[in-house]
Amino acid sequence: MSQLSYAAAGVSIDAGDELVERIKPAAKRTLIPGVLGSIGGFGALFEVGKEYKNPVLVTGTDGVGTKLMLAFRLGRHDTVGQDLVAMSVNDILVQGAKSLFFLDYYACGKLDVDVASRVVTGVAKGCELAGCALIGGETAEMPGMYPEGEYDLAGFAVGVVEKDQIIDGTTICPGDVVLGLASSGPHSNGFSLIRKVVEVSGADWSMPFDGATLADRVMEPTRIYVKSVLEVMKQVTIKGMAHITGGGLIENVPRVLPEGVQARIDGASWTRPAIFDWLEEKGNIDRHEMHRVFNNGIGMVVIVKAEDADKAKQAFEAAGEKVFTLGSVVERLEGEAACVVL
Repeated sequence: MSQLSYAAAGVSIDAGDELVERIKPAAKRTLIPGVLGSIGGFGALFEVGKEYKNPVLVTGTDGVGTKLMLAFRLGRHDTVGQDLVAMSVNDILVQGAKSLFFLDYYACGKLDVDVASRVVTGVAKGCELAGCALIGGETAEMPGMYPEGEYDLAGFAVGVVEKDQIIDGTTICPGDVVLGLASSGPHSNGFSLIRKVVEVSGADWSMPFDGATLADRVMEPTRIYVKSVLEVMKQVTIKGMAHITGGGLIENVPRVLPEGVQARIDGASWTRPAIFDWLEEKGNIDRHEMHRVFNNGIGMVVIVKAEDADKAKQAFEAAGEKVFTLGSVVERLEGEAACVVL
């Protein structure tokens, strides 16, 4: 019997070591005050700054979903890492938390160092956009677990907020204004339906679409709202926020609303990116289903007092966001939905 090794069983320790060395420069660019040590240790260390009087840690975890299947098919591995970061840091942002650090988990059947380094470099870019540190992660090579050329991603973010500054939506009341920050496209949600629409329509991913290609518009990385929202929070009191992910406006906005109120949104109040019009038409998708599956061009909802709405809009625009006045908060009658798009 020939001598066996881990490599013969399908796991390359050398490839894993090479990946760590390749991604170190990208991870180093994300380092912020508080990081202790460097990538490669058994555990990642972070010291919460002494500027916090009563810090509360806020955590989030997520993946990229079936958008990865398009990354495999199209050979586009550079931006799904940003998607991964965005899904977690935008989630913890809605409670007013500043992202501190991020860890990623990359799992595959056979480690392709070039592909993995492109993915993790995208993770690092996402961390830079969020102002947090890529403090560690895990690469798992598991022969036989995944089809050739495929991988899975998961991410974990930790942020911090002063206890008396937590945003939880409890003060939202009738008369408040609902603002929406534009998305960059579908972000990382609804891709099982997107792929089905493309399949039944016979469309080609490389076909010209909205100034680019269909693949370009669909694979546009998820927008990260952290820096702009944190900047606006210094100028305006934000009463509540909702990250618009799977479930769309009608299922995510209610998660931040207190009992007895309804967010009434005007569906004509913002410019919907062309990709959503195309999906609705080619897939013959009901309008309610569109609002339940996709963000439809709104990636983050922000609720403020009516008297603060103009100031908030100006502050968001100054921070680089495209912002729309979506509607208002009204009294919710028994039996009514917590969020309606008219």
